[in-house]
Amino acid sequence: MNDKQLRKSVEQQIKRMQRAEKERPTLLAQSVFMGTLSLLFVLPVIVGAYLGNWLDERSDGYSILWTVGLIVAGLVIGIINVYLYVRERH
Repeated sequence: MNDKQLRKSVEQQIKRMQRAEKERPTLLAQSVFMGTLSLLFVLPVIVGAYLGNWLDERSDGYSILWTVGLIVAGLVIGIINVYLYVRERH
């Protein structure tokens, strides 16, 4: 490797390192990312719990079938939401 090639290689590495330093996520960006993941996961669970409870109150006798079923469905939907969001972002 001659002097010009070495110089060019070092300059490219310096530019790559500077670009990586600029693009590093800040604490605020990481906090927003984690908050978004939390909402994507928790919101379907909460909606499932409330909807299931509402349906159980309308059925005759004591029942938690809808509540449990829709909480589990909310968990599955939340996991899928998080997976798709992370896959899209990275």
